[in-house]
Order: sequence, then structure tokens, then C-alpha cells
Amino acid sequence: MIEISRQYLEIKNLENLKDSSYSGNECKIDQIKKPDFQLNKFLYKQIGKDHRWIDRLSWSDKLWLHYLNDKNVDTYILKVKNEVAGYFEKIFHPETNDVEIAYFGVLKDFREKNYGGYLLTNAIKISFQKNIKRVWVHTCSLDHKNALRNYLARGMKIFKEEKIKISA
Repeated sequence: MIEISRQYLEIKNLENLKDSSYSGNECKIDQIKKPDFQLNKFLYKQIGKDHRWIDRLSWSDKLWLHYLNDKNVDTYILKVKNEVAGYFEKIFHPETNDVEIAYFGVLKDFREKNYGGYLLTNAIKISFQKNIKRVWVHTCSLDHKNALRNYLARGMKIFKEEKIKISA
């Protein structure tokens, strides 16, 4: 067993958002209008393999389709010079009127180039288009070394922390 630390972060309004300093001139963020489970599955596996994302590895194609066809789930793709560079999935929770950034990441070849800050800035802005109470996310010590720093740099605040044990 190994112990990891997990943080839950939130931002409650756009006034608290600190934009990324990266201009994103060669970037484009597109919402996937027609769910493409193969694309989500690919990005989940490629980004997650370095960070021990394992919860969806056993999902069947049918389960992926069911999840992505939920009207409260949206996927956005980051493209750099028309090449897929990263993504995020957001889930609107109508019962609490908030948005969870469920999965967020940049492919390995695009890391350490400020794309993560740019993508997160836009993920938060897009999420607040629904007139919600807050945007939240969780991260852990297995995620990219800059993940927590990126969330904090965008103005998100930790509202819960915990230690959990997982099998090695």
C-alpha cells in the first residue's frame, strides 16, 4: 500500500480567476458536440498512464458511450496548431449548481510549455458560462508535479484535503 495526498479545490466566481500568462496564440479549444468515446478513451489512457488513472481502464465501450451521452457531461479538446494536445471533461451537477472538472490534462509532448495553465483558465471560464455557484476539481500526489500549483495559480482554493491508501 502507498499513501497519497488528495486535494479538492474550488473557485467561486470569475473575479477570483487569475488568467494564465500564456497568450495561446496557436491554441484552440473546441467542444466535442457529438460524443466520441474513442477520443476520450485515448486521451484518458495517454495522459493518465503517467499518473495512475486506472478507474476507467475497465470500462466497456457501452459504458463510455453511456457516460459521454449524459447531457451534463461535456468534453473540450485543446489543439495546438491543429494537433490534439489535451482535454478536459466537465460535469454539471444540477443538484448543487456547480461544475466539476472531472478529468483534465495535457499530452506528454505538450507538457512544460504553459498549455496546462491556458487550458485551465479556459476550462474555468467555460464552466462559469452556466451561471453556477462554483467550479471544483480534485488532484492528488500522483498527478503531474505542476497540477496543484496550476490550480492554485489560477485562483482556486483548497477546501478539503485527505490522505488515502492505495495498492502499490
